Amino acid sequence: MKRIVGVHGVGQHRPGLLVPRAANELEEAWLKALARGAASAQAPELSVVYYADLLRIPGRQGGALSLDDLEPAEEELVREWLRELNVPAGVSAGRATGFLRQSLAWLARSRGIGAPATEWFVSTFFREVHTYLQGFDGSARFRVRARIAETVAARRPDIVIAHSLGSVAAYEALWAYPHLKVDLLITLGSPLALPHAVFDRLEPGPVNGRGRRPPGVRRWVNLADAGDLVAIPPGGVEAMFDGVDSERSGTVAIHTFDFHLVANYLASSRVADLLGPGPT
Repeated sequence: MKRIVGVHGVGQHRPGLLVPRAANELEEAWLKALARGAASAQAPELSVVYYADLLRIPGRQGGALSLDDLEPAEEELVREWLRELNVPAGVSAGRATGFLRQSLAWLARSRGIGAPATEWFVSTFFREVHTYLQGFDGSARFRVRARIAETVAARRPDIVIAHSLGSVAAYEALWAYPHLKVDLLITLGSPLALPHAVFDRLEPGPVNGRGRRPPGVRRWVNLADAGDLVAIPPGGVEAMFDGVDSERSGTVAIHTFDFHLVANYLASSRVADLLGPGPT
């Protein structure tokens, strides 16, 4: 039986739940999604690292529901991301975030997705990214890494699957604790290669413009839906990080609209192939 540790992405906070119960809820959802993709395979031994509680900032509301809730540094991350997507800049009207809202509305129309859902996702994603990378006191990054490392050390997984912001946290944790050994790291919908907003802020930082596979990881496979708005630039992880398995990495088609949802990644045939019988 394969032993897997999962690391979730953004928007997974479970208010009122203790960490073990929140992790159990995520594990149940991940196992259900994995079963959709590999119905005939034996269910893996799965532990999901729950860290969303560590990204809660005292005194701020539970989640950014609109662009108006973002701090200036968080807004700047959104601007950098929109520039990478070549989204036309909106014309500011009223609030300072008016032009961002116009840009996101254009993006939603061009991709055929709902504007309110797009705004909520972008606000939530970049608030949590900023909190992880910097946070109100700088401690979230270290506490998240430590929780991931603790779980990996205790579970001794064959495979680590990390989604979205979780791929950034897992990458840094495996570098920060190089004694941890993992046969296979699978990153899904990863923003690791996102210039300025993420790539240039990684720890350890890129060397000569390139990231590197963590020393304790034997093999690294990265998968991203072609329409995933977070996993940019397309093919960036394979192109900008040394040690990625380019033969198994690449684009997948997980869903026309929910192209960043972890359940759709986990249910994909590409993930099922990676988790199939035999050595990782």
